[in-house]
Amino acid sequence: MVDVDVVVVGGGAMGSAAAWRLALRGADVLLLERFAPGHTEGASHGASRIFRLAYADPLYVRLAARALPLWRELGPEVLQETGGVDHGDLTGIQDALAAEGVPATPLDPREAAERWPALRFDGPVLHHPRAGRLDADLTVRTLQAAARAHGAQVHHGEPALRLTHGANGVTVTTGRATYRARQAVVAVGAWTRGLLAPHLTLPPLRVTEEQPAHFATGTDRWPSFIHHRGAGTVYGLLTPGEGVKVGFHGGGPETDPDHRDRTPDPTRQAALRDYAAAWLPGADPDRATPISCTYTSTPTSDFVLDRAGNLTVAAGFSGHGFKFTPAIGEVLADLVLAGARPNTRFALPVPD
Repeated sequence: MVDVDVVVVGGGAMGSAAAWRLALRGADVLLLERFAPGHTEGASHGASRIFRLAYADPLYVRLAARALPLWRELGPEVLQETGGVDHGDLTGIQDALAAEGVPATPLDPREAAERWPALRFDGPVLHHPRAGRLDADLTVRTLQAAARAHGAQVHHGEPALRLTHGANGVTVTTGRATYRARQAVVAVGAWTRGLLAPHLTLPPLRVTEEQPAHFATGTDRWPSFIHHRGAGTVYGLLTPGEGVKVGFHGGGPETDPDHRDRTPDPTRQAALRDYAAAWLPGADPDRATPISCTYTSTPTSDFVLDRAGNLTVAAGFSGHGFKFTPAIGEVLADLVLAGARPNTRFALPVPD
């Protein structure tokens, strides 16, 4: 039996951020990750994620603003501030940013096209300079290195096979050892229900396979972008060396994370190709490389960040959580060390 203060189960972005912030505050932390470093099984891999503060919901504007200085602390290679644009139906976004003192500039379509000729605009455009590109793989490596620098242990290739908890703490059994901790953080993405359903009342968590693609491009003049349109939201950003990454936000088929086949869906890929042809003059719609990733979504798209006894849960990031990673690490550390709960929208369901 190995004793620690806190065992963090799940070494993706959220678990790694929690390990960093807990170790920074003096906790004896063990981080357990079921897969090898650099794996592509979950939702924290790849070279590009969007960072932005542009939400119509003040809760998420504030959370992103809390994350920004922490991203900057992790280094300019992790977050490259390229600026971002939202266009289409912008209802509520500018007001929410203004209320939090976040700079943003409205543009007409002609002005926007002159600045970013790789994109086509036909309605309102909002430019926000505090946006950019996050390197997901580098984020995880940097967070784990920071956690180690403050004394945390990081174990890869060691899945949690069994978890028990009670008044005396939490026990996590793996194929190598049994670990006993006063508290546990569980941040296992698509595997949340399988590990925690016997212990907690969880909201519905829908695991889907999403299939964005990298389109070839001959320019690097790409902001990160969100296109709010009636047919569904589209996002995109440049991934250096791979092209411009473009995807539909959500809508993929449900999947078992242990058995997804990653085969590109011709219908969804054709829809992406049509979108690129219509809206992205700087991309080649006929040269695309599909990508596979997972979303674990709640019915409201709000996250689960809560504590029940000695179990703290981070789940349901609904395809828009990565930008908040270091702030979520702080929220989880506050839950573990002080029992400080964030906004009630992040709460676990009340048991029947």
